Amino acid sequence: DQDELVRMCVAENPSTSVDTLAELSRDQEYSVRSYVAQNTNTPPETLDILSRDQDNYVRMSVAGNPNTPLETLVELSRDKSEDVRWQVAYNPNTPVETLAELSRDHDEDVRYYVALNPSTPVETLAELSLDQYEYVSTVVADNPKWIRLKELGTLDQAIAISKYLKIL
Repeated sequence: DQDELVRMCVAENPSTSVDTLAELSRDQEYSVRSYVAQNTNTPPETLDILSRDQDNYVRMSVAGNPNTPLETLVELSRDKSEDVRWQVAYNPNTPVETLAELSRDHDEDVRYYVALNPSTPVETLAELSLDQYEYVSTVVADNPKWIRLKELGTLDQAIAISKYLKIL
C-alpha cells in the first residue's frame, strides 16, 4: 500500500503474518520499521536485522521488544544512543550481566531503568541505591524484587549472599 499510515497499522497488528512483517521491515519509512520492531510476532531474525537500523527509534523499538534475542540485547546495550540503551535496561529479558554493565552507564537515565527492571540482581540494586543521582538511588525502592525482599525482612541477607556468590 502507498499510504504510510496503512502500512504502520499493518505493522503493529498482532495478526500480521511473519512474511508481511519481514517485508515491512524493509520499508523506506522509519515509522513503519519501528512498528514492525515493536510487534511481538516479529521473528527474532527480523528483530536482529532491525537492531542495526540507522534510525534510533527503530533500534529503540527492537530493544524494548520482549522477544528480541538475548545476543541482540547485549549488542544494543552498547549502542551509541542513550535512548536505545535505556530500552535495553528496562527489558526484563536483558541478561543480568548486561544489566550489571548498564548499571555503570554514564547516562543516569540508563541507570534509572536498570534500577526499575525486575530482573536486576539484588547486588546491582544495592549499588544503584548509592548512585550519585537521587533520581536513580530512590527509584530502587520501587523495584518489585527490592520491595519483596524488604517485606520478607531478608534484604540484607540477600545482598550479602549475592556479594559472596560473586566472589566465588
